[in-house]
Amino acid sequence: MSKKTVPPKTYDAIVVGSGITGGWAAKEFSEKGLEVLLLEAGRAIDPAKDYTEHIPVWKKKFRDMGDRKKANAEQPVQQTCGAVDETNAKFFVKDKENPYTTEEGKPFLWIRGRHVGGRSIMWGRQSYRWSDLDFEANQREGIAVDWPIRYQDIAPWYDYVEDFIGVSGQAEGLPQLPDGKFLPPMEMNCAELDVKDAIAKYFPGERKMTIGRSAVLTQPHRGRAACHYCGPCDHGCATKSYFSSLNSTLPAALATGRLTIRPNSVVHSLIFDSTTRKITGVRLIDAETHATVEVHARVVFLCASTLESTRILLNSTTTEFPNGLANSSGQLGHNLMDHVMGGGASGRIPGHEDRIVQGRRPNGIYVPRFRNVNSKHPGFLRGYGFQGGADRDGWDRGTGMAGFGPEFKKILSKPGPWRFGFYGFGECLPNFENYAELDKEVKDAWGIPALRIRCNWRENERALLKDMSITAAEMLSAAGAEEITPFVEDNAPGLTIHEMGTARMGRDPKTSVLDAHNRAHDVKNLFITDGACMVSSSCVNPSLTYMALTARACNFAAESMKKGEI
Repeated sequence: MSKKTVPPKTYDAIVVGSGITGGWAAKEFSEKGLEVLLLEAGRAIDPAKDYTEHIPVWKKKFRDMGDRKKANAEQPVQQTCGAVDETNAKFFVKDKENPYTTEEGKPFLWIRGRHVGGRSIMWGRQSYRWSDLDFEANQREGIAVDWPIRYQDIAPWYDYVEDFIGVSGQAEGLPQLPDGKFLPPMEMNCAELDVKDAIAKYFPGERKMTIGRSAVLTQPHRGRAACHYCGPCDHGCATKSYFSSLNSTLPAALATGRLTIRPNSVVHSLIFDSTTRKITGVRLIDAETHATVEVHARVVFLCASTLESTRILLNSTTTEFPNGLANSSGQLGHNLMDHVMGGGASGRIPGHEDRIVQGRRPNGIYVPRFRNVNSKHPGFLRGYGFQGGADRDGWDRGTGMAGFGPEFKKILSKPGPWRFGFYGFGECLPNFENYAELDKEVKDAWGIPALRIRCNWRENERALLKDMSITAAEMLSAAGAEEITPFVEDNAPGLTIHEMGTARMGRDPKTSVLDAHNRAHDVKNLFITDGACMVSSSCVNPSLTYMALTARACNFAAESMKKGEI
């Protein structure tokens, strides 16, 4: 007697990626009563073993400097990220297993994390709303395509996301940086308050300095403890005081009993039914066994990160879509953006020698965009904001000082002068010539074609960097700073880790990949809500917008499924 064949289970939804957007998609769908399969390319994370934020430096083998020989061999790209150190390097990919290529002399630094929780474990937590200054910019200036949404479309979803994740911040009433639902703000230190007051005095109505808006709790919130300022947030957070999918959205989804997480699942491509013109499932490679597996669902959400989601679509070719699934517009892979960073200035703030900082505040100050807000700047489009802060020099200042012996050590046992730094982050304009495509010669450790990435800064981005250094120095001078040092860094695209675009939203299927609800124009049960969907880049950190777009798209998809439209 032959065994009865059991058909594979069909889930209501498959979510690819477990980071900031994937966690939100899993939560929203499972809480709405859907059966969800979450696919993660990397391993599971055990906070009790993998989080290292409370291990002191002197207990680490290489004193947090890392095994440089091993690091340079396994992670030459990831090591360019300043957040990578000895104990959290495991949260970043091994570059040899995950290759990509670029043009000679034009690097793109792709910083990635493959594990349950993704980069939400290591992210900077800065959480800002976009405004219509951002959503209307392309249309106003005739660049790329217009966003198919406006602030009023996403504002309720910003509220919804902020209420769940917990964002500390100060309301400022600025139209270019809308206020949100904030927990109590963190405090500025004495030197920062001096700079804040000087900016208010010398640049009234133009520039303003506030505390950063950060997804770190300043009071207990939804069962999570307030931050205790231990400092190394990119090592994990055992108290769940900062938002990550591992701390918040995934536990909420698992609590419904309707979420299945499948780690070590490297997605190869999507399965397309040409008759129904729908996705029927996902084809993946088991990262441990290298076996090919197919899983099935009624709807698929790509949340694998900007470039990974695009790589999956480019690799999902069919007769109808020879250049990548859902790519009738020819825009898939194009319009890649990242924030241009590295213009600013630093200086010494005199006074306050009797005061020191206690704890390690997981946040800094923020100066919202002020260029091209109320008046047009003659030298460039869009604008930039500053992050930064003040602190007193530590003992390591001795590396640049002359001296030795007991008296020298005694000097270094006390904190040095106060120093303040402004560090700028500017908007990158969308450009069709910044793109990612499949490299026909290079494959990753699982036999999947790698990406070839071309992304260059152009005149407008470089003009922003130069202006950052000028205005930062102006503000420090106004505050009475000494030893002011302006700077303009030459950071490669990708290093800001805010990659966006490559599957943009839009009103016209001929010029965009996704519609106003993040659904593919060409495939009605396929959604993309990570950074690939972005039409422009603003100048503020994009993660809060990703989360709000994801919650909004999930609500639309769930309602469409109820109506039988998907």
